[in-house]
Amino acid sequence: MGATELLAAVAPEPAPAATPESATSAAPASAPGRCDVAIVGGGVVGLTIAYFLKALAPAAEVAVIEREPGYEHCSTLRASGGCRVQFSCPENILMSLFSIDFIRRFPELMRTATHDAPIDWVEGGYLFIVPPERVSMLEANHAEQRRLGCVAELLDRAALAARFPSMRVDDLGAGVHTPHDGWCDPHQLLHGLRRKAIELGVHWIADEVVSLDVGGKVVRAAGLRSGARIAAAAFVNAAGAWSAGVARMAGMTLPIAPLRRFEHYFTSGNPIERLPYVKDVHRMAFRSERTGFSGGVVDSSEPRGVNFDVDHDYFERAVWPAVAHRFPPLEAARCHRSWSGLYEQCELDGNPIIGNWPGVLDNFHVCAGFSGHGMMHAPAAGRAIAERIVFGEDRSIDLSRLGYARVLRNEPYAERGIL
Repeated sequence: MGATELLAAVAPEPAPAATPESATSAAPASAPGRCDVAIVGGGVVGLTIAYFLKALAPAAEVAVIEREPGYEHCSTLRASGGCRVQFSCPENILMSLFSIDFIRRFPELMRTATHDAPIDWVEGGYLFIVPPERVSMLEANHAEQRRLGCVAELLDRAALAARFPSMRVDDLGAGVHTPHDGWCDPHQLLHGLRRKAIELGVHWIADEVVSLDVGGKVVRAAGLRSGARIAAAAFVNAAGAWSAGVARMAGMTLPIAPLRRFEHYFTSGNPIERLPYVKDVHRMAFRSERTGFSGGVVDSSEPRGVNFDVDHDYFERAVWPAVAHRFPPLEAARCHRSWSGLYEQCELDGNPIIGNWPGVLDNFHVCAGFSGHGMMHAPAAGRAIAERIVFGEDRSIDLSRLGYARVLRNEPYAERGIL
């Protein structure tokens, strides 16, 4: 559906735009009964979709529906803020290139009439390290990154030892360093996007979608917990770890489940150089942060489900052995804080599901299942969904291989050795 057809499909009733103050409390009376696009989920993915919809079709009536106006359990606010080009699938590399540029320009793009938009971007770089038996995989990924325009340096064992003198390298085969990768402040990213979307006229609705009205090949309306009902020409499921439940309301099955993971802030009792974001094939990932380090080790076998309990022994049990093995000065590491968050894990292949269900639910778009990469890929994925709604096609990056069709065919499209 192109912009003209979309805007003609629904004649929205006039409604006042939300303000940053009013958006923090549910107000069903101010919610539009009809709009052009209704987005389920007001985290960074939903907000970037809203932003790009208004950029491509300024007259479109866009509503973002968020069940937790205080973002108590929002994955973004519990994220590390990392952004990297080190992937193997070209779609992910290209999304990262766009998203990193977007984040660098965030203070300019998201500035509003009343607020600046700092993001605290740190170009600290990423370093992926692999054992000898995985070097060929790393070399293939490095070649693909270079082919697509990334600055990426392949380092052998000697070069790793020279570049990072505190690192143990005798059991490593190689590494790739991408110096222009980095990290930002997820809090500032989320709230900057929200303020800008509201300034552009997006309706920000503090409520929860509890039902979807399906008729023919389209979703016609969403029922909210408050009792309100919103009809729309297009719907987007950007509910993150809760996206499978939203999809079920429309009869759609998504292989997405919440996966609990921990983040830790720790310091070293010994001198050690500042480090980039170091990652390995066993899901260890940490970086320098202020006078210490931030990161952890993801347990892929963690039982799926919504669980925010913090296992305060996990650092000593799983993280400390991994970081101390790789960097012996961290034998004296001390953990100061641990917190939990949820990945929206795509159980099929770890890659996001971006697209609709052609011929069955034509106007119901999914943008979820990022498996820990939602913050870094939100700008590019948000632009892609906006392009499909407004133009009916991908115009910037071809993301067709990340569509729902691969789920229906049970054909995983996974990263090569990188999580």
